[in-house]
Amino acid sequence: MDDGSELSLSVAHIVRRLKGSHLHAQIERRAKECLHQPEIRLDSLREDVRRFLRTSGWERQLQNAVYRELQVQRPPSHPAAPLEHLKEPLAYMRKAQACWEKRVLKSLNSMSAELGVPLARMRPAAEQKELTSKWNEMGTDEPDLTSFRPVFAPKDFLEVLISLRNPNYDSSEDVGVRSHWGLIQVPLDVRDIPQLRRAYAELNLTTGQLGIDDHAHIHPDLFENEYLQIGKKVVVEQDSAAAQQYSRQGCSTGLRADLWALILNSNNQPQDAMHYEQLTAGVVQHDLLVDSLIYKDVKLTASNDDYYFVFEDFLYQVLLCFSRDTAVLEHFKYNSATPPRSFVQGKGEDEECAVVYPPNGVIPFHGFSMYVAPLCFLYNEPSKLYSVFREMYIRYFFRLHSISSSSSGVVSLCLQFERLLQTHLPQLFYHLRQIGAQPLRIAFKWMVRAFSGYLSTDQLLLLWDRILGYDSLEIVAVLAAAVFAFRAENLMEVTSLGSAEEERGFSCAIALEDRGV
Repeated sequence: MDDGSELSLSVAHIVRRLKGSHLHAQIERRAKECLHQPEIRLDSLREDVRRFLRTSGWERQLQNAVYRELQVQRPPSHPAAPLEHLKEPLAYMRKAQACWEKRVLKSLNSMSAELGVPLARMRPAAEQKELTSKWNEMGTDEPDLTSFRPVFAPKDFLEVLISLRNPNYDSSEDVGVRSHWGLIQVPLDVRDIPQLRRAYAELNLTTGQLGIDDHAHIHPDLFENEYLQIGKKVVVEQDSAAAQQYSRQGCSTGLRADLWALILNSNNQPQDAMHYEQLTAGVVQHDLLVDSLIYKDVKLTASNDDYYFVFEDFLYQVLLCFSRDTAVLEHFKYNSATPPRSFVQGKGEDEECAVVYPPNGVIPFHGFSMYVAPLCFLYNEPSKLYSVFREMYIRYFFRLHSISSSSSGVVSLCLQFERLLQTHLPQLFYHLRQIGAQPLRIAFKWMVRAFSGYLSTDQLLLLWDRILGYDSLEIVAVLAAAVFAFRAENLMEVTSLGSAEEERGFSCAIALEDRGV
């Protein structure tokens, strides 16, 4: 298609997405109301209404909504493109994802059968009353979860990624000897260092970075003061695109919550708070098997973390509501995954009786709660925390546990990590490979959690600033490689996978000043 056709397709796609939305109804209502104002004249009606929408802030809200649509769901590259190609263009990736989904769902169903616990049940009135009374202190509850196990852990998922092969690709034709050193053996394009430097120009060593002690041309105090003032202006202007650009050099602690919400276009309107209350009511009314998986995961991860254990109640609230939110299903239009389906009890296996389970289509796994935990430092209002987490998930986090060819997908991140190490630290890579300590086996758990739980919170939030700023998870792979570069001398002396993993302290000791590696 030529540029004109592609632009027309993009415009039509966005108009179709926004038409009928709550924002569309609000703008339409405000436009009708302004017709009664004396300054609106019939001979210049169109211009006067536009001026009203601009001065009253509605035009900016519409711009932010359009920007969000462009960020979240790219328009189709061709009007005749099959839906499955919008989800994932490579057939072998789609097949691998489908097989993985069957395996995960089988694990969930087996657990349900073995424990005699239904996938879903209506709570008795007494239980509903009890849950409502302790909603804000669920962390004090100690249910017996010894029989429940995570449906999968990151190491299980890694084994699936390692087995990925493109049936149309002959690896013997690859001229690079190092291409066979790593665990990921699929031919995907990932950026090299020169390309990364161009793409992440704001992260060069001569540019000031908020919260990081760099040797910038400007004195750190002067840079911080000036940069803070710019951040305040961005928040006042309520411009999502400007907030995203600003976030590339880091967000100040006092502005980060507002800037992230602005980037994600998560403005916590009354209807958002109402939606959260409805989800809460759904949790109270029905008990799901995945609720126990959520409880178990929080107990195993966040509750044992020095930074996050105090947020245990928030984590239960957000994750239990998330599991009921059917609005999350929207992201499966551009996610390579397909929401799991189960059958209504007593109805047999008739496809007409199949329902998405859990309602949001996302089965939690070991470490899932760590996607929410860092956000608890920014938002103390549950509905706001929830809306920001949901937006973060449907933009970024889902890619960390789905098999796809996306440049921000976990397969590409693994390949990016291995290529960077092979190219720039070949001796280290070869040494670790020879002693049976493949670097990816160590780094995978960092990447699949976007480093949550492996970096101190202040450093983690600086990393997530850049994820939002560049609208990409690519920097997670770069940081993982930088961690190895940072501890290369120590790692050259280890003699086994166990001793290499004992070096895990290096993942917490590194800050983004090593981004230039």
